[in-house]
Amino acid sequence: MKTHPRTRPARRWAALKPAALLSAALVLLPACTVLPKGETLVFYQLPEPQAAVPRQPSPLPLSLRVATPRGNQLIDSERILVAPRGDEISAYKGARWSDSATVLLRDRLVDAFRDSGGFRAVAAGGGQLHADLELGGDLTAFQAQYVDGAPVVRLRLDAMLARAGSGTLLAARRFEASVPSQGKEVAQVVQAFGQAADTLAGQLVPWATQRAAQAR
Repeated sequence: MKTHPRTRPARRWAALKPAALLSAALVLLPACTVLPKGETLVFYQLPEPQAAVPRQPSPLPLSLRVATPRGNQLIDSERILVAPRGDEISAYKGARWSDSATVLLRDRLVDAFRDSGGFRAVAAGGGQLHADLELGGDLTAFQAQYVDGAPVVRLRLDAMLARAGSGTLLAARRFEASVPSQGKEVAQVVQAFGQAADTLAGQLVPWATQRAAQAR
């Protein structure tokens, strides 16, 4: 009777003596245990605000929902982006944001609106809470860009204020912030990101509050 081909490798191993099997195992073991090392990551949050937004004398009888701004695949990620030259976009190796850049900016704006006291209530987008107005937009820049050999953090948000129920657009404006970093280290660049977010919030919050008051 012929032996089926699938049984031949097993019979060859079975024919080996125990010492030979041990030697074969020792030869195969190093090849199986050599694995690539994972990248060590350091996660960063936006630093605490260093500049307070203007405080409103009294809140509007309106609630505001701050939606997460839209961003392309690079911006809507946890990578800390840098443009070392020209139109080339890269990311700092071994460093990540604690959340996507769009969520980080949204949360910073929510805090700024709450600190300003300009609205009866302020909520982050994505929840089921009803709101009178919604602030959304497109985040088109959230990176460090080298200028004359030094990193400068640049943020750009095309903001839109609308009625939450109907979606009627009340106002739209582009906001930009540019802050030089004190050095080239990632931690120093992250500090500049925080300052740029403060600058942008300081421009946007009074604008949105004023436009909301005019639209009542």
